[in-house]
Amino acid sequence: MRLLLWRTLRTLEDTQALAREVLPLFPEGSLVVLEGPLGAGKTTFARFVAEALGFGGRVTSPSYTLIHTYPTPEGPLVHADLYRLKDPALLLPQLEASREGARLLLVEWGDPEALEADFLLRLTPQGEVRLAQLWQLHPSQQEGIPQGLPPGPPSE
Repeated sequence: MRLLLWRTLRTLEDTQALAREVLPLFPEGSLVVLEGPLGAGKTTFARFVAEALGFGGRVTSPSYTLIHTYPTPEGPLVHADLYRLKDPALLLPQLEASREGARLLLVEWGDPEALEADFLLRLTPQGEVRLAQLWQLHPSQQEGIPQGLPPGPPSE
């Protein structure tokens, strides 16, 4: 596991900028687990990723539908939420099938190990701001990820 970057998010614009910054780091078909407590900004981040990929529609939490797929010029963005599932493993075959041909999968409330995720984005509220940390979970398996990215200080 390797920390690629961390950012302090003070505004929605900071979250939008983070989405644009990290998107090129995710190879096609990557699975990214979004981790953080309720209200941490997981769905907001997914909305900004969808926008960065060229999706112009409304992005909502898939809490009740479990999976939303958004068409983008770069390929489908799959957004899943496992919060309400008693056994998230039941959704693994559907997520795996969605991964083929998808530009990116974003999964809220998922277990990175069980999902065999490529990345983990941890959003941690700290008072009026949120700390965002992007982890590459299997650095030896990923090609094309720039080495030595400046992670930035937590107080950035």
